[in-house]
Parts: sequence; C-alpha cells; structure tokens
Amino acid sequence: MSTTITIKNLTKRFGDVAAVNNVSLTIEPGTFLTLLGPSGCGKTTLLRCIAGLEDPNEGEIYVGDKLVFSSKKGISLPAGQRDLGLVFQNYALWPHMTVYKNITFALEIQKMSKDQMDRRVKEVLAEVQMEGYADRYPREMSGGQQQRIALARMLAYRPKVFLMDEPLSNLDARLRMDMRTELKRLHHISGATTIYVTHDQVEALTMSTNIAVMKLGVIQQLDTPDKVYHFPANLFIADFIGNPKVNLLDGSVNGNGSISLGSFSVPVATYGASGEVVLAVRPEDIAVATKPMEGGVEFSAYSVLPSGADSTIVARREEMEITVKVMGISTIKMDEKIWLKFDSETLNLYDKESGNLVVSLN
Repeated sequence: MSTTITIKNLTKRFGDVAAVNNVSLTIEPGTFLTLLGPSGCGKTTLLRCIAGLEDPNEGEIYVGDKLVFSSKKGISLPAGQRDLGLVFQNYALWPHMTVYKNITFALEIQKMSKDQMDRRVKEVLAEVQMEGYADRYPREMSGGQQQRIALARMLAYRPKVFLMDEPLSNLDARLRMDMRTELKRLHHISGATTIYVTHDQVEALTMSTNIAVMKLGVIQQLDTPDKVYHFPANLFIADFIGNPKVNLLDGSVNGNGSISLGSFSVPVATYGASGEVVLAVRPEDIAVATKPMEGGVEFSAYSVLPSGADSTIVARREEMEITVKVMGISTIKMDEKIWLKFDSETLNLYDKESGNLVVSLN
C-alpha cells in the first residue's frame, strides 16, 4: 500500500546556513519524486530529515497519517520507526556477510521464519535479476551487482516508502543506464512512494513522476519532467536542465509580438511583458539549413560536433552564439554560412530582472 509523505514548513540549519529553507511538500502515494539540483542545494539534507537521520530545526513531517517529526510538539521518531527503506550512494553492504545475510539481517530482527526469509530472498533477487547470488560476498561482485543487492535488501524489508540518495553515482555510464531501467521497472512493479536524490538531470527526467528542482534549500519548481524541461519556472532551472544547454538570449520587447535580439527579431507571444527580457531556445527546437529559408536568419557555423546519433552545431552571428542540435551526422562544414529558424511555439520568455517565466494570465 503506497503512502503519502507530507512536509510542512521544514527548515534545517547548519550554523547560519539554512540547508532546507521553509519547505512544504506533499508527495502523493505511488509517486516517484526526484529531488534535483546542484551540490549544496539541500536535496540530500531534505531526504535525511525525512529518513530521521537529521533533526530539522522547524516544521513537521508525516509518513501517511503518522507524525514522525514536529518541532512544536517535540516529536522525532528514530529512523527505525518510520518504516522507510534507504539505499545510499556507497551501497552500505556488510562486507563479512553473504548476499543472503545482508538481505535477511533486518528480517531476522522482525522475527521472520527461515522459510519466509528464503522465499523473500528468492523473490527480491529475481526482481533485481540477481538469482544465484545468495551465497556470494560483496567483494565478489561488481559495483552494479552490489547496487542491485542494496536494492534487493530494501525491497525485502517491504517499507512503505523508498528513499534513495544518489544510488547510481558510483557506476559507469553503461551501468547507470541499465540501473535506471531496473529502478523504473521496480517502481512500476512495487508502486511504492519513492523519493530519489540526484544531481543528474537525465536520471530525473527519465525516471520521475515529478521533479522538485532545488536551489539554496528552496524548491524552485515542482512539476512533471515534461513541464520542468519545456516550461522551466525561472532562468536557473532553464539553464540547469538540458544537454546541450538551453540558449539564453538577451533581448527587448518590440511591442508588436516580437523580441528584438539586436540585428534581428523573433516573433513570440509576450503576454504583456515589456522592456528587457531573456529568450530561451532549446538547441533541438531550431531548424538549420545551408540555403536561405523563409523566416531564417543568417549565421556562420563556428563549430560542428558530431556524436553519432546526433550532431551539435555552434553558430555565430556578430557577438551572438547559438547552439543547435540536429539528428544524425551533420554535413555542415565549419565556417559555412547557415540559416537558423526559431519555432515560436517552443520559445520561453523570461523577465530579465526577476528571472521568472513570463506566462499568460488567462
């Protein structure tokens, strides 16, 4: 049975620094929520507060209907009483115990019978595709295999909520891809409420139901991966999400439904904005041609970077530099004249002073 996590006005300070600053958040049952942000944004501290590994200075935390922390009421249940499963970056497997013993350690404390434990171990090893490894020791397995065992241990405990703190960061790129696939599948099978911490935007975009982007202890945006990527709430999120990075172009509102970018203008809905703005253009949302096209603007190909499945083109016009992403191997040559065309339906406009997305008031 999936569980709701409710966080109310949570603050955690380290000296004068608020690592988590007045965060309120409701995580619906069965949600895979990723806490995403750069190092020092407060995502791990928030997870540790939920887990009971850190005592916040203020606020409340509920796991389902159970109040597990309240600064006003003086309640702070230890981690073992919160019915949460944790997977850490360093796996935290007992090196002197076999896989079987690592998985059943908590089950023995629960007084589970030997037959029940045998069945549970068999079930969870099958779920993480590690059948036949019960008698091995952690030193006899690769990093990816150890991570699967750490997941199996959490699954065997059958917690109400899964908490994962950058569990894939120690793996190589190929293993991370494989484990993202397995984690998403495990969440689909279990339906457990999951809170996942990472600085890796690919992990967040590919696995999450919702993403909470954090900066300086504050949640900047809580939304679906699609909304976070295509409609970032502010310039920090727009710049943080995406590879290659979004193009952020300084401009000014013309007053006639277009933005002036110096020597040319781009038609875009301005929603009543005026003055200085920033236009955000994703590299994959720009059309490129080697001959003049209607609505196209002339640039020069400064650099062409093929990477197999796609190519990145860095284009320049006077002092402006724009990154473009196209599928496949590009035939464009460096220093060749090219024409770029922006799709007005994919552009986002930001107020330059506040950095916030300009949106329709309707």
